[in-house]
Amino acid sequence: MVSTNDLKNGMVLNLDGQLWSVIWFQHHKPGKGNSVVRTKLKHVLSGKVVDRTFNSDTKVEDAQVDRREMQYLYNDGESYVFMDMDTYDQLNIPESVVGDAKNYMLESTMATVATHEGTPLYVELPAAVELEITYTEPGLQGDRSTGGTKPATVETGLQIQVPLFIVTGERVKVDTRDGSYIGRVQ
Repeated sequence: MVSTNDLKNGMVLNLDGQLWSVIWFQHHKPGKGNSVVRTKLKHVLSGKVVDRTFNSDTKVEDAQVDRREMQYLYNDGESYVFMDMDTYDQLNIPESVVGDAKNYMLESTMATVATHEGTPLYVELPAAVELEITYTEPGLQGDRSTGGTKPATVETGLQIQVPLFIVTGERVKVDTRDGSYIGRVQ
């Protein structure tokens, strides 16, 4: 149990049998009455964000979430297999838990895997990854007044928007949070 006065961003709480991650908190002392702690909580499994207010110094249950750096090995058709680099233990994670991270993972990609009591909760990738463009149409210069973009497919199968000067075979840096093009890799 932990006091609401001791909340920190990233802390995971067990409220009513569900896991919620603290993404924002603020201590608030109204002019009249007791102080409260306002929070924004994100449901660990669904990603739903809610606002919740607690009385100051209320006890809440914190959940022990184990975050480990693991290497993605392969997809066996039903799940994604990750390996702990310290113990060499392999962990099968269902596609529903991996979510959109699958669009940015190549074999041997390093990722942070969070587990609670042995159950995988989510997979967290670095903010940007380098991927190769496998197909894009050639861009035509001079037929626009501002910088244009075109669709391109990367080696994981994800389709992103890239500038017109990018050609098939180039390596680009892609933001894993929203799938946007960041730049070329030299």
